[in-house]
Amino acid sequence: MIRFTTLIALSAVPAILAATFAFAQQSGVKNNSEGGASPASAGEQIFSSICASCHGLDGRGAERGPNIATSPEIARLSDSDLLRILHAGMPGKGMPPFAALGNEKLNAILKYLRTLQGSRATMPVAGDAALGKKLFYGKASCAKCHMVTGSGGFLGPELSSYAQGHSGAEIRSVIIHPETNPGPRQTAAKLLTKDGHQYEGVIRNEDNFSVQLQSADGAFHLLVKTDVAAVDYRSESLMPADYGSTLSAAELDALVAYLVRVAHEKGRAGDATETPAPEDEL
Repeated sequence: MIRFTTLIALSAVPAILAATFAFAQQSGVKNNSEGGASPASAGEQIFSSICASCHGLDGRGAERGPNIATSPEIARLSDSDLLRILHAGMPGKGMPPFAALGNEKLNAILKYLRTLQGSRATMPVAGDAALGKKLFYGKASCAKCHMVTGSGGFLGPELSSYAQGHSGAEIRSVIIHPETNPGPRQTAAKLLTKDGHQYEGVIRNEDNFSVQLQSADGAFHLLVKTDVAAVDYRSESLMPADYGSTLSAAELDALVAYLVRVAHEKGRAGDATETPAPEDEL
């Protein structure tokens, strides 16, 4: 059975395609070398004309299309991935191809989308990224739970791409006030077995018969509940709540700068490892 929302999206495809080809024929949006609009303003014009009918003027979703501005899954995609989607579309989800616009206009859309996402457009940020790295692995002890570029702990989310979907202000706020983080929260717990063994870490899976816990060393422990004597669940965030007092303003800025730099370098590496296809093949 085809979902109603899918029918709505598909019903809009002919109109969107017509608008795409019509826009592709226009010459009003010029590049900088011709003294016309900047890439950002050109992208905004094209986005408003073509994309906003499905994704909203702010990119945060509308009746026919999903949120592409604040969704971490979208923000984490490399520029090459996003350009491929713009070129080829996503027919199964009701998004038509926009290859007819040409690379110049599609790159302008991409640049404007990045400003809506508040990720790469916010770089650089204030702060000493080198100091932030030292704090991450040292004084702040972030690496005990979080991994960055393959190095660090296992209990918290991997942070290599975190800054691609979050602004510097958002990252700083989560560091200082982890309890307000709207993202998914891991369930920490201490388990005591009937034979006296104690396990502490994060619950990864649990059902009526068993519980799987990952400890700080990365090891997974699968326990049958009939062997468990007690489970002490921790409802609050695993992150320390005192970074606002234990770290100075400069140190907080440094941590943010480090995460932003890591995400930026990861994004650039992703773009460099993928060779864009020619305009008529992408």
